[in-house]
Amino acid sequence: MKRILHLKSSLLGKESYSIKLGNAIIEKIQEKYPENELEELNLVEMEIPHLTPKVLHTLFTPSEKLNEDEKESIRLSDELVKQLMSSDIIVIGAPLINFTIHTSLKAWIDHITRPGITFGYGENGLPMGKVTGKKVYVAMSSGGVYSEGPGKANDFVAPYLKAFLGFLGMIDVTVIRAEGLKVPDLKDFAMKKAIDSIQID
Repeated sequence: MKRILHLKSSLLGKESYSIKLGNAIIEKIQEKYPENELEELNLVEMEIPHLTPKVLHTLFTPSEKLNEDEKESIRLSDELVKQLMSSDIIVIGAPLINFTIHTSLKAWIDHITRPGITFGYGENGLPMGKVTGKKVYVAMSSGGVYSEGPGKANDFVAPYLKAFLGFLGMIDVTVIRAEGLKVPDLKDFAMKKAIDSIQID
């Protein structure tokens, strides 16, 4: 049984290319692993709150020292972490917006980055990720081309997500791109090219 988590962070709903690409990835995963359980989170609709100074302090406080109000303030974070930890395969929809990820995805990232739970530090003082054994697919969409050429320097989606996920221990990351979606010579076949490129490990 494979537990699949699909994160959506697009503002475009049913018209979203990253959601369509993510759904295509999910379909391929389910073909390979018929025994599966899928959970989907629309991060935009959830309106995950950004961290406040109080919540940040609570996230860095040992659980046994928290009072009831503090425990309640990180209840969502606890749920998101539990959901992540129980998943085998994570599909992250990540449209490029102003060269980076949407704030809804960043909010999710902030809530699952938990010292002592999703990451720690080794004897040498270096960080050690605790979210291991996961396969991650990033369904990235962009109006222009950012995998190569002059646009590559402005791609702060794929490099950032790979760095962050690796920090938490998720090093098996595949980025699948639907790019050139607004480029006249490319847009008509950009989605087909992206979907045809999907390979499930």
